[in-house]
Amino acid sequence: MDKKVIVALDAMGGDLAPIEIVKGAVDAVKELNVEIKLVGRQDAVNAELEKYEFPKERIQVIHAEEVIGTEEVPTTAIRRKKDSSLVVGLNLVKNGEADAFVSAGSTGALLTGALVIVGRIEGVERPALGTCLPTKTGFTFLLDSGANVDCKAKYLEQFAKMGSVYVENIFGKEKPQVALVNIGAEKEKGNALTKEAYELLEASEGIHFTGNIEPRNIPYGEADVIVCDGFVGNTILKLLEGLSKTLFEIIREEITTGAYKVAAAMLKTPFRNIKKRFDSDEIGGAPFIGLKSLVVKAHGSSNARAIKNAIRQCVLFTEADIVEKIKDKL
Repeated sequence: MDKKVIVALDAMGGDLAPIEIVKGAVDAVKELNVEIKLVGRQDAVNAELEKYEFPKERIQVIHAEEVIGTEEVPTTAIRRKKDSSLVVGLNLVKNGEADAFVSAGSTGALLTGALVIVGRIEGVERPALGTCLPTKTGFTFLLDSGANVDCKAKYLEQFAKMGSVYVENIFGKEKPQVALVNIGAEKEKGNALTKEAYELLEASEGIHFTGNIEPRNIPYGEADVIVCDGFVGNTILKLLEGLSKTLFEIIREEITTGAYKVAAAMLKTPFRNIKKRFDSDEIGGAPFIGLKSLVVKAHGSSNARAIKNAIRQCVLFTEADIVEKIKDKL
């Protein structure tokens, strides 16, 4: 595309802001077809930008004096802190001055603000937070991963459709396989929500529904899109994060002691490759799908590489015209 995608970036959100956020923005404009609007305290952001050489016309600083903390009540913070980096950034998207918004700040405030300020696509009951989970064969796209704790079966059907559009267009998976998270593979298993959702998904046009999937089978890559309510999705996500971190720590302890040190040196490259496949920084963030424009939630501890990849996700999303494709799908 000749026209550059414009991404608004919350320079003050996250544990490592603004240092890593600004560096990620600089790296992004050097590699991607993008212009960035860094939103935050102008003096702090400019001080970081002075450390780097980059095409100056590709980064604009938008001043926002306030910052929303993770401990603040989301609805109250959005209402009271109109001059926060998060609210100003979302308004840039709402007003058409940016194509997408990325923040590593408060998840609750971001999701609340995105719904109130950016708004849902017409026909979407509930936007969903999507997360790419690493699997043996590549990845699976899980949604909802935390935006909607309580769901209706209709929501899960829409999650399946939106997830299919995303995976097909962003990751090039033709007719992605969709599965419903459940406690058993049989159709009759589960609670009232999953049973009703199964019936809807099975009858739904435009998706390739393959039935139920048990959580233990998710890492095998048996489905490209996995749908569930936000409570279950967030539980799966956090369990996998903790489990993978624990396993790597145990492996490191075992192979770096005594007689295994030589073997550890020989296996350094394979272990590095495995770690990379489980590294969330490679994806960059979780897209909030179902809004009129893309909003991406980056991890609170995101470094520059994660921020750059979150921006890359915005470029791919915008260039693929995902919003219009979701409208068509629904």
